[in-house]
Amino acid sequence: MNIPLTQKQIGKRIAQLRKAKGLSQQELAQSVKISRPSLAQIELGNRSVDVLEFQQFSMVLNFSLDDFMSENFKINKDTEGVAEAETKQLNERVSVPTLQVSKFKNVLLYILEACAGKPNVGETVLYKLLYFSDFNYYELYEEHLTGAKYRKLPYGPVPQKLDIIIAQMIESGVIQRIKTKYFDKIQTRYIPLAKANLTELKASEKEVIDKVIAQMGDWSATVISSYSHGDKPWKATGTNSEINYELAFYRRSPYSVRVYKEDEDAI
Repeated sequence: MNIPLTQKQIGKRIAQLRKAKGLSQQELAQSVKISRPSLAQIELGNRSVDVLEFQQFSMVLNFSLDDFMSENFKINKDTEGVAEAETKQLNERVSVPTLQVSKFKNVLLYILEACAGKPNVGETVLYKLLYFSDFNYYELYEEHLTGAKYRKLPYGPVPQKLDIIIAQMIESGVIQRIKTKYFDKIQTRYIPLAKANLTELKASEKEVIDKVIAQMGDWSATVISSYSHGDKPWKATGTNSEINYELAFYRRSPYSVRVYKEDEDAI
């Protein structure tokens, strides 16, 4: 017997079928001609599936619509378990970032130049501006901006190996570390002594960074830290663990920076 399904039930069944086929989200999304973030939203139950998309899913995942809608719908658990492990490995390979040191240095310099006169931009705010630039760009373009890896610490996401990069930049004379008093606290700040090499930044990269600075560049360390704690990638990660970029596709308002199909339909 067929039953009416909620979006969450539909998404869950599509995810089960995908895993049973041993497909990654990227592979299935390409096969049905939608973006990987859109598929992620479907599997979460946050996005509806139209008739044409259902037909594409049924052909790729090899199911009949009657079976799919049936209350007796089942997936072979043994197959699903093996496929899920394979899919996890595929997704891990896709999302592993490679740090582009020169790009990271220029992004950091670009942010420091834009925020040089802002007394609120100490280390804590700087870390968050870097984080949101990297993760917003990945959500929008499914490509890494700097390739920096971020770790979840109690006060928010922090880029790894930043201390090494900062030391190199101080030694080469492109930034200076200073201590300043901001209200009743002593904060560490960085002053740019050189300009960013803008030839290393694409227009799309500059645009994402500019939007992050415009939105959060005047926030205090307390405000931006609290805001970062509400972001899905940070929330879904264990303390002291590396934050997976793929989690950016599970963001919801106000953190999501990408327009998904249901948003377009509402316009």
